Amino acid sequence: DFKPRVPGADIRKEKLVLSGLEPLIYDENSNFLNIGERCNVAGSRKFAKHIINGEFEEALAIARAQVENGGQVIDINMDEGMLDGVAAMTRFLNLISTEPDVAKVPLMVDSSNFAVVEAGLKCAQGKCIVNSISLKEGEEDFIKKARLIKRYGAAMVVMAFDEVGQAVECAHKFQVCERSYRLLVDKVGFNANDIIFDPNILTICTGMEEHNNYGVEFINVCSEIKAKLPGAKISGGVSNLSFSFRGKEVIRQAMHSVFLYHAIKAGMDMGIVNPGFLTIYDEIPKDLLQICEDALWNRDPEATEKLLEYAQSHGKDVTAKVEEEEWRSQPVRSRLKHALVKGITKFVVEDTEEARLDKVSYPRPLNVIEGPLMDGMSVVGDLFGAGKMFLPQVIKSARVMKKAVAHLIPFMEEERLANLQGADAGDENDMYNGTVVIATVKGDVHDIGKNIVGVVLGCNNYRVVDLGVMTPCEKIIEAAIKEKADIIG
Repeated sequence: DFKPRVPGADIRKEKLVLSGLEPLIYDENSNFLNIGERCNVAGSRKFAKHIINGEFEEALAIARAQVENGGQVIDINMDEGMLDGVAAMTRFLNLISTEPDVAKVPLMVDSSNFAVVEAGLKCAQGKCIVNSISLKEGEEDFIKKARLIKRYGAAMVVMAFDEVGQAVECAHKFQVCERSYRLLVDKVGFNANDIIFDPNILTICTGMEEHNNYGVEFINVCSEIKAKLPGAKISGGVSNLSFSFRGKEVIRQAMHSVFLYHAIKAGMDMGIVNPGFLTIYDEIPKDLLQICEDALWNRDPEATEKLLEYAQSHGKDVTAKVEEEEWRSQPVRSRLKHALVKGITKFVVEDTEEARLDKVSYPRPLNVIEGPLMDGMSVVGDLFGAGKMFLPQVIKSARVMKKAVAHLIPFMEEERLANLQGADAGDENDMYNGTVVIATVKGDVHDIGKNIVGVVLGCNNYRVVDLGVMTPCEKIIEAAIKEKADIIG
């Protein structure tokens, strides 16, 4: 006789749980959530052109690229005057469902037309996010839409917008968010963990003095929401902040990174971000960093002019050329570290080979991995942990590491075989120090760490059985028994 199984605690009461084909669980210990922004006909001319021309397969490639570049949620918006939004949203989401590489992440169904939102909710797999509803049309309309979203089982973004208009100052932003929160939790019975507030990231440095404090107002309201509205999350469209500097990419990247560094500390959980529009906080030139800090915190009335002057004196081509010349003249150890932190794959093979040939500094190929390559990845880890680097950038660094390690593997294998020559014939396992079964568990596809461990163990004469990514526990146990593993990793 067995007692009935006692269900575990419902994590949805404590965490934001989303899903595509795979679950995404977000809580206070999670890192910043990157929402890809390029599948938006209003924000990407390339995506809009494909959708308007009926080139949905090409549009799907943009979504796939966003997931590959670190987008953990994909924002889909079809609000364009030339489009039938309902039909376009339905067709595109149905197409996404046939592409596992995209469908694995949760979707954000984004539209100002609620008919388009509902069309998306009917097609989205798993648990998506609705972006967005607000109190703009009054409480009755707000509650009606919220109940429908709850019925579909989605999370939702709530804009800081009421009958008066868009909330600009911290006090008004919080008033709207608190009122919305009470309506959703008390009247609709909505899970507080599924409420995501967008307190309006507005453009600063427009030349109008009343706009200069918008960044401060957003950061301040983040702290208020986190302190007084338990469970609620905070999001926003990051590119809005720097809209007045369109075309000035160096300035925009720096502004976004400075803003996110402070907003995340204040409680911002996620944002609609173009991964290519981010730079590493610690890598921003000190003079530009100071101007951006002053602009964000409204400490210098001349900040706008200083940013414009900086943009004019640091043209894109000039800056890129100077930077390349500077880092390429550094020692190979510094070059490899720079390439890893910046995610630059262009020179990594030739630099790795140069390091391998330096037998004085690196007698074995493994020493290149354990030395300059791991030094670079250590910096990446520290920056990511400090909130100065974001997942899309980490993924770029991992690609550089993977390329460098791939170049070294044949040389390490050659060394290993040379060391085994002359060994007594017998049981194959006797030739090794031990057998290690490694894999990433089901739901985890980030295998760069596993691959590095496998290479290092192999170079130290361990037999490595690599089961790949997203491996069920049963398969790992079965392989460990079959291969007589000494270690499972």
